[in-house]
Amino acid sequence: MLALERQLSDIEKHLPKKNYSFPNGKNITTRFHKKIEEEQEDCAMEQFGGDKKIGRSFLTGPETRLKNWAVPKISPEIETYHLTLTTLLWSFINILIGFEAKEHLSLLWLVSLMILLQYLTDLFDGELGRQRDTGLIKWGFYMDHFLDYIFLCSLVFVGYMISPAGLEIWYFALLVILGGFMVNSFLAFGATNEFQIYHYGIGPTEMRVVFILINTFIISFGTDSFNILLPLTVILCFIGLLINTLQVHGRLWQYDMQVKGLQQEKIRKEKEG
Repeated sequence: MLALERQLSDIEKHLPKKNYSFPNGKNITTRFHKKIEEEQEDCAMEQFGGDKKIGRSFLTGPETRLKNWAVPKISPEIETYHLTLTTLLWSFINILIGFEAKEHLSLLWLVSLMILLQYLTDLFDGELGRQRDTGLIKWGFYMDHFLDYIFLCSLVFVGYMISPAGLEIWYFALLVILGGFMVNSFLAFGATNEFQIYHYGIGPTEMRVVFILINTFIISFGTDSFNILLPLTVILCFIGLLINTLQVHGRLWQYDMQVKGLQQEKIRKEKEG
């Protein structure tokens, strides 16, 4: 693409100061610019893979059927970006609940409701944009996952607020590790252009189910077991992050070595030829 633009620039420099037109009357320079713009648009659409998630989870099938049934019924006045931005509302409500939940653990039912609502809006926003051809592909990728992180932080905040004293360092570690999963996914996407958020059949939906089950456990049995369960959760998450990082490391190393081998083979053939 850059080579084509440089060619155009050189052509324009050497053209005499008169307009060269095709028989249909269109200026040759205009045609060159239009060709470049079309190729840039095609490349942008072909190269970006952020809206295509790699892999499947246990609940992918039911989710697909739910989207196909529900999205066509969404009001025309509601757009994909409305659904995406509602995550800010669900996160804000979680934070408000966090200040009161220590004294009233039953409020965690509302947190579970926020998880369900965030799941539905997160599930429907991308599909709504595709069906209506909204065109906010990269904006949706950026905002959707950034707001997912904000919502995750609001859940960690609620957990921190209801916990017994002395567990602050574990919540800090949990937030760092959960953020590490997201950073790892985005760095891997930047290197491969493949956005993989499913691992061993587990994805964001399954993790939301886990959060709801945790809330139900806390409402039923209280927070006395946090001194054991929270460190155990952090350790398990760290092991999962380590395994995921090693897998990405191995895949990228293998890819780089394959590219290097092909380049060396090409150079060898050129020398022999």
